[in-house]
Amino acid sequence: MSAALMHGALAPAPPLPWTRLWHNSQAVVVSVALHSAVVAFLVLGWSMEQSLPEPAPSTLKTRLVMLPAEMPAAPPAPEPLPVVAPAPVVEAKPEVVKPKVDPQLQARKLEQAALARKRVEEQKQAQVEQQKAAQVEVQRQRALAEASEQQARVAADNARRAQQAAAASDVRQYLPISKQAPDYPQRALDKGIEGDCTVEYSVTPQGKVDNPKVVGNCHPAFIRPSLVAAETFRYQPRMVDGQAVTVPGVRNTFHYKIQ
Repeated sequence: MSAALMHGALAPAPPLPWTRLWHNSQAVVVSVALHSAVVAFLVLGWSMEQSLPEPAPSTLKTRLVMLPAEMPAAPPAPEPLPVVAPAPVVEAKPEVVKPKVDPQLQARKLEQAALARKRVEEQKQAQVEQQKAAQVEVQRQRALAEASEQQARVAADNARRAQQAAAASDVRQYLPISKQAPDYPQRALDKGIEGDCTVEYSVTPQGKVDNPKVVGNCHPAFIRPSLVAAETFRYQPRMVDGQAVTVPGVRNTFHYKIQ
């Protein structure tokens, strides 16, 4: 029983409800006051920062002052030196030594130069003579060629006269009865080609043409009409001792000319 009493006496009494409420309200009031003070301090500090003028920038002005340099002391004037007259200079002229000329050597050189000029002149003269000789040879060859051509023309003329004389004698011995002119080739006529064509043949004892052939230079266009025309020729037979004989080598020339 005594233990129960002691325990009852030491235990604190439970707080009352209105006491707890009072403590809670004080805590709330203190908290609100602290928050309000903090907010007011922040607002006040920001407004003070806005209202304070910006401090003007401080400038530092400097000035450069140039002090005149100290002039150096002038050196003492040198003492004048004694004037000494220069000694005259005598220029030594080089002695001109004329080379000794050997008369014999000089004469030999002159002789060699004269011989060289003579050889050059002789070569030039020889070249001129060679050119003249060549011209004379060319003229001689030309004259020989002209003489040969003249002789060939004379020989050809003599042969033609002899042939004409032989043909004339044959004609007197046998006379042509009919000769028909050849037809002018149309191809040669269109191209304006002119020329001669000689046909050689034999005259039979019957007076007909046998084995006609073209001799000499004849344009190809005139060969066929010349042979065809020669085959139509008729002759009076040649009589030897009262008998008709064949006459070989009879020629007839056809002249093709455009009127």
